Amino acid sequence: MRATDRFTSADLAAFPENDGKRYEIIDGELYVSRQPHAYHQMVCGEIVVKLHQASQHGEGRALIAPGLIFADDEDVAPDVVWLSSGRMSTIFGPDGKLRAAPELIVEVLSPGPANEKRDREAKLNLYSRRGVDEYWIADWRLRRVEVFRRRNARLELIATFAEPDTLTTPLLPSFFCRVGDLFVGIPAET
Repeated sequence: MRATDRFTSADLAAFPENDGKRYEIIDGELYVSRQPHAYHQMVCGEIVVKLHQASQHGEGRALIAPGLIFADDEDVAPDVVWLSSGRMSTIFGPDGKLRAAPELIVEVLSPGPANEKRDREAKLNLYSRRGVDEYWIADWRLRRVEVFRRRNARLELIATFAEPDTLTTPLLPSFFCRVGDLFVGIPAET
């Protein structure tokens, strides 16, 4: 492929499935990352459990790393999504992938400047443009969560929550979690 070519979902289908890498396309640009660190996965699991516990009355569902295809050149795999029961009935394509914005997306940062730039810039812009209501960036190394909420038709940083803080969301009023609980079993960086 030439540098001017835009990648599409069809290109993703040509990549090997079990090579230990994650392939995503944002605005036609290919992003390749390695399989996440175990601590990354532990945080994803904790977030899903906490969202599931708050959704016990059928308010919605949390999913780990679902395929999310906004367009042929916007094909990503967010770490965690939460979608309301109402949106769940309209968001899935026949391939089982999400085809529209869930209410909440969570990305857990992976080490490395390229990974951080992807989550803080490319994905933030994509999710903002595509109508995600809330976006969390969880950092297991710094043990904090940045929360972006939709205001004035875009995602804006509303707060950064540290370990003693309580994380809440208006999307799921029964959800509350001490940020430090998301990092149980993960040693603090020194």
